[in-house]
Amino acid sequence: MRSYSLIAPAKINLYLEILGDRPDGYHELVMILQSIDLADKIDLRPIGTDAIRIHCDHPQVPQDQSNLAYRAAELMVEQFPDVYARFGGVEISIQKNIPVAAGLAGGSTNAAAILVGIDMMWQLGLTQPELQDLAAKLGSDVPFCLGGGTALATGRGEQLSSLPSLDSLYVVLAKDRNLMISTPWAYQAYRAEFGHSYVQDAKTLKSRAERMHSGPIVQAIINKNHAQIAQRLHNDLEKVVLPTTPPVSQLREAFESCGALGTMMSGSGPTIFALATSQAHANEMQQQVKAMIRDPDVEFWVTKFSNRGIQVVSAVN
Repeated sequence: MRSYSLIAPAKINLYLEILGDRPDGYHELVMILQSIDLADKIDLRPIGTDAIRIHCDHPQVPQDQSNLAYRAAELMVEQFPDVYARFGGVEISIQKNIPVAAGLAGGSTNAAAILVGIDMMWQLGLTQPELQDLAAKLGSDVPFCLGGGTALATGRGEQLSSLPSLDSLYVVLAKDRNLMISTPWAYQAYRAEFGHSYVQDAKTLKSRAERMHSGPIVQAIINKNHAQIAQRLHNDLEKVVLPTTPPVSQLREAFESCGALGTMMSGSGPTIFALATSQAHANEMQQQVKAMIRDPDVEFWVTKFSNRGIQVVSAVN
């Protein structure tokens, strides 16, 4: 069997609207998801024994069953026990470039890479819809991470509609390395404060989600109008995170004052991103905000929008 190396890109949310509650306990969402070039590297190799092993070079990443990449391998074992019995287990090595607990789908994109890698290693020949069905069992962001690019996501985030690529935009990311925000807390806090405004019936939820297909930010993406995209960035979770987490709010304000095309928190945070018209513009903003914040714990990344999800970079016998 071959060993595989894969690239697993991060994602940001250009739009996140919470419509209401779902019967399964999740929230009904409308989101626009965007892949970026900032990515982890995943090495996957067969070990010929009845085991799954996982290693990571980042001390905050768990190296056991609590890691979503491990659970992705475990899911493949459960789904294809005969193939597992024939080929044996896998060793997973993660080179972490995506910041941890940052609202950038780092765990989800690692899990997506494991699904793709094991599909090839075990020669399963799964289709993209079959992979997405498996991905949805692991988490709401995992199906998007498989194919990446630019997509409208509805349901709890697993129902995807592709949008035209925006890979010419640059983006600056900033995050305090010591700051983490619990995604369940963010959604629970939003429900507690704004649950009275939730759409209550399934028919209205569906029509609200469908209207997004012709919404202003989708039209701006179709027209590749970067200025209008930036003006229409939206994240409902900012309403609960920014007032309770001053460092995140201060970062956002700093980017606004430094001429960002648009700036917003990604997902449940705490990462703030700012859109730029060019790499030079992005580098200039990074330096300006770094000088304003003057906090050595705040890390910055300059990257670019990407039109790709999981990519195989090498396969070795």
